[in-house]
Amino acid sequence: MAATDCLAIIGVGLIGGSIGLAARRSGKYRPILGVDRDLQALQQAKVRGCIDEISDELATVAKLADIIVVCTPVDQIAAHVLTAARHCRAKTLITDSGSTKVNIVEAVERGLARKRLFIGSHPLCGSEKRGPEFARETLFDGRLVILTATELTPALAIHRATTFWESLGGRIWGMTAEDHDRTLALTSHLPHLVGSALAGLLHPGLAGFAATGFRDTTRLAAGDPNLWAAIFAENAPHVLASVKLFQDRLEDFRKAIQTNDVPVLHRLLTEAKGIRDDLGN
Repeated sequence: MAATDCLAIIGVGLIGGSIGLAARRSGKYRPILGVDRDLQALQQAKVRGCIDEISDELATVAKLADIIVVCTPVDQIAAHVLTAARHCRAKTLITDSGSTKVNIVEAVERGLARKRLFIGSHPLCGSEKRGPEFARETLFDGRLVILTATELTPALAIHRATTFWESLGGRIWGMTAEDHDRTLALTSHLPHLVGSALAGLLHPGLAGFAATGFRDTTRLAAGDPNLWAAIFAENAPHVLASVKLFQDRLEDFRKAIQTNDVPVLHRLLTEAKGIRDDLGN
């Protein structure tokens, strides 16, 4: 990939800002352009070195870019991709960072009037924090990046997206959009939902008693409500299926506690500990 490739980042929050910093570290992308409706976020991203130039005009930036990464909320990504596709050059790679994929990929493939180098992406990293002030150039180092190619995805798009994410430090894994959404509902979306539900149970008068365990378990509840409401809505069928699995497991615990079935409690806790230990830190 040429050192003069122009990178455009649509949405310069935590993920978009980190893409900019990692791209700058790689030395393979100049200039790095940022587009966002939030002028303060754009200016902050520029001060931090995430981007070189700022704009609120997606169409103008799309004409200049060799690579476009859309990092906006999941319910806005498809529209931004289609806008970029109408204005970019045929050789420009367009991808995204959304944590849901089926609706995005289907909407984009329906809406593309002409062949474009688009592929859905999702880097498995992030934080409950938001904004370019929390961006870091090492965010993608060693982290899995899922590519959701379809039968319509050009081979060149797969190759260029792989090269791009690997240049930021990522490891590539391919899967269908449907498998992605089913998997992430359990490994990402459900944990946020559970953490939010638990945090919502805490009466303000009990806050002083919320020690490390409660704080660790509910950390994800500090995430952006607008962003997460969109994720739950976009991936509703798989989120609901994961909620059912969780309810079933809670019911196993409830029954064991109610009947004082210590062996079952021990088995459930041992299974969970083994799985968590295998995950590492």
